Amino acid sequence: MPTTTPEITPAVLTPEQAATYLSINEHTLAQWRSNRQQRIPFVKIGGRVRYRKADLDAWIQSRVVEA
Repeated sequence: MPTTTPEITPAVLTPEQAATYLSINEHTLAQWRSNRQQRIPFVKIGGRVRYRKADLDAWIQSRVVEA
């Protein structure tokens, strides 16, 4: 019987993945982070910046403009 490895979805996204998810440039995301301009929550794991998808979704929701 062949063994299959379940696909693992990352709990956190790299800045590159987060920028792709938000359809922005990774450099823009880095600027927002350093200036705290857009206040997108991030975590540091082993000194590396990561983003939780739920935080990105909440940030997107907070940007909704109702007409």
